[in-house]
Amino acid sequence: MRNSMTIKGRFFIAFTLMFFAASINSSWAANNALGLPDFTGLVTTHSAAVVNISTSQKVKHGAQPQRPHGVPPGAPFDDFLKRFFGDRDKEGNGMPDLFDAKSLGSGFIISEDGYVLTNNHVIKEADEIIVRLSDRREFVAEVIGMDKRSDVALLKIDADDLPVVKIGESNALMVGEWVLAIGSPFGFDHTVTAGIVSAKGRSLPNENYVPFIQTDVAINPGNSGGPLFNLDGEVVGINSQIYSRTGGFMGLSFAIPMDVAMNVVDQLKDTGHVTRGWFGILIQDVTRELAESFEMEKPIGALVAKVLPESPAEAAGIKVGDVIVAFNGQEVVSSSALPPMVGSTRVGEKIETRIVREGKSITIDVKIGELPLEDDMKISATKAIGQEVEIERLALVVSELADEQKEILEEGKSGVYIDSVGRGGAAARAGLRKGDIIVMLDNQNIDDVNAFKTIVEGLKEGRSVPVLVQRRSGPVFLALKIIDEDKG
Repeated sequence: MRNSMTIKGRFFIAFTLMFFAASINSSWAANNALGLPDFTGLVTTHSAAVVNISTSQKVKHGAQPQRPHGVPPGAPFDDFLKRFFGDRDKEGNGMPDLFDAKSLGSGFIISEDGYVLTNNHVIKEADEIIVRLSDRREFVAEVIGMDKRSDVALLKIDADDLPVVKIGESNALMVGEWVLAIGSPFGFDHTVTAGIVSAKGRSLPNENYVPFIQTDVAINPGNSGGPLFNLDGEVVGINSQIYSRTGGFMGLSFAIPMDVAMNVVDQLKDTGHVTRGWFGILIQDVTRELAESFEMEKPIGALVAKVLPESPAEAAGIKVGDVIVAFNGQEVVSSSALPPMVGSTRVGEKIETRIVREGKSITIDVKIGELPLEDDMKISATKAIGQEVEIERLALVVSELADEQKEILEEGKSGVYIDSVGRGGAAARAGLRKGDIIVMLDNQNIDDVNAFKTIVEGLKEGRSVPVLVQRRSGPVFLALKIIDEDKG
């Protein structure tokens, strides 16, 4: 009886193990059926075309050396970064009056005869650029061209029969698609990290002409300039920036689309510089309150806060307060979507542009100009001199403009200066601040304080109206609404 039970027990255990193994195989097969990627073939085939880029420049003692893009002082690994980027020597001693500051990044070879792509910020101001290949050969690189606005740089090394990457179409990328990065984070050559495309068409501060690809691929200092691959082994982006509060990877990485980068490459090869389309306007997003004030059904488009003199927009009849909702047949969802569209348009081309003006849809043809080298329209506002007048309905104190303030406004424009803003009033709720210059209210230009008072008194309660103010950073529209509690 005992032998019989033992045989049955052994049979039960064997059957259980077989079932467990079958379950594991079934799970493995299911994972493969789901398409979970195997990156080994991609890395083996394409990593040889990825290069390490190191630079050096002569820096005076006390000058701020070039730091990795997006890494603040005091971040993790800061001691390592200071030693590598030139603040201190290995013993922590101060550097001499003139020393070599080091910089590190990545790049990739796009032609067999030695053209290499990387980021502009990796090699800017460098006295010497060294490109190291995967086979440990090193070359001094020549700078063919650099473009600050797209953060793309094109280098050339004296070599032939080099391994090259295959260029893909970034427009074909889909959110959720697997992507892979190869680079040299913190100097660790040919480090491979993978993730997915988190979003497309991202706009970053001070980067108006690049619709960035956002990913969750681990990117760190030293990855900049390296390639972002899709699963077909095609380069779809150049890893450029990270969003971080610590200096290290936090799950938000940004890459320059290859469609943008290759356009820059072609221009740098041909002329050594890059030209872009230009509209000649300053724009902002349309909020829900502003959409209501402009009689729009939903908050979309780019609101024109300023039209630059002698610009394509002025020639076409674009006005302050217009909302651009479509450009060349493409919907303008937000203000950040417009600059890349205009920038990639050929200079001299006439583009159909749809706008909303005073609640009506209008189509205007705009002949695109060339973006000037300097496009900084920031202004400086000083304290106005004149009698202060309280506008009780808005809980606001204003005064006439001083002569120096009139000079910073467009020719023929005027307004009133805000001396103080009362708490809890309509002006405060709208976001008006002390030091703002109000130049337009409810689509009416402000000539002086008396005109401003008259327009304010005529505003209907409960209705949002647009107010255009001039600030140190430039013009901006706000939505102003007077409610019952605002009655004096």
